[in-house]
Amino acid sequence: MARKKEVKAGKLSIEQMRQLINKKAGMQVAHDLNDENNPTNVTDWIPTGSRWLDSIVCRGKLSGVPVGKITEIAGLESSGKSYMAAQIAANAQKKGIDVVYFDSESALDNSFLERSGCEASKILYVQATSVEFVLETIEELLKSNDNRMLFVWDSLALTPSISDVEGDFNPQSTMAVKARILSKGMSKLLVSIANTQSTLLVLNQLKANITRSPSEALTTPYMTPGGKTLIYSYSLRIWLTRPKAKASYVYDDKEYRIGNTVKIKLEKSRFGSQGRQCQFKILWGNKVGVQDEESWFDAIQSSNSLKRTGAWYELVYEDDTAEKFQSAKWMDKLEDSKFKNRVLQIMDEEIIRKFDERTGNASDFYGEEE
Repeated sequence: MARKKEVKAGKLSIEQMRQLINKKAGMQVAHDLNDENNPTNVTDWIPTGSRWLDSIVCRGKLSGVPVGKITEIAGLESSGKSYMAAQIAANAQKKGIDVVYFDSESALDNSFLERSGCEASKILYVQATSVEFVLETIEELLKSNDNRMLFVWDSLALTPSISDVEGDFNPQSTMAVKARILSKGMSKLLVSIANTQSTLLVLNQLKANITRSPSEALTTPYMTPGGKTLIYSYSLRIWLTRPKAKASYVYDDKEYRIGNTVKIKLEKSRFGSQGRQCQFKILWGNKVGVQDEESWFDAIQSSNSLKRTGAWYELVYEDDTAEKFQSAKWMDKLEDSKFKNRVLQIMDEEIIRKFDERTGNASDFYGEEE
């Protein structure tokens, strides 16, 4: 009986293997890394509302919240998480990105969104009834919608699991269930978010790290709910804290509190900037959001192009001419386009280029640890 001749597999090119893998997966999972549109490469960013923050997120460029990735904004109570999220949502709308807002606190209203610059009528508002519901809804929308989307989850900490909702009030009965669901759910969403060039912005709470280790309490004073595995899903973690002193608040002419100063730290960054810090004011009165231009004055303090003599400052131009002003007149001076453009030029030099080229003083970039 004649033996059946074995057919030897021929050599496949990289492109043929890529096609084979994508056919087997039923979706685009094998990519050419030289292609700018591959999912590992962030080609678009959503401005945060703070140019200073946008300048420190990604080494070597002006950036913001990375499109195609998962970002966490975590903060202490009343630190301005929702205000930042609303401003990011407004900037996403300007880029033609659809916004879906999951709200676990049932605290969102039209006037707040409108004051933040959003088109409230074009935001899809969804009550976050459970973590399973949020994750499954995001997955379904990613499958059925060709548009780029920004999902805002406000907040993860206050969204219960189904077992929390249906069970009793004993926390021991549902211990770690939510963390396991989040770990599995986030890992499922990573590829879909990247391939659709959508963005997930997770708002979370900073809580005191209760530990028996004194050294850990000093090095890691805060923690976030959701489990330790969850943090691996984030490409960027922005932590918001604020000084507890009275001076940290912003007051109007009648001494009413209308905002506070917020300290920002990049707790995690896959863009070469982990640990960098900045600060600015966030208003919650009639005017809502980040006081962006006011913070530029603090941002350029380390520059040799800003000189101080007593109560007066000098902004030095490239032709070595200088313009005198007092700090109280900073916002008035920014109305002059020549002055403003020079400030932005100095910011790019001091915050972006010097960090990228490692030519500045490292302590100027990282600030003081709490």
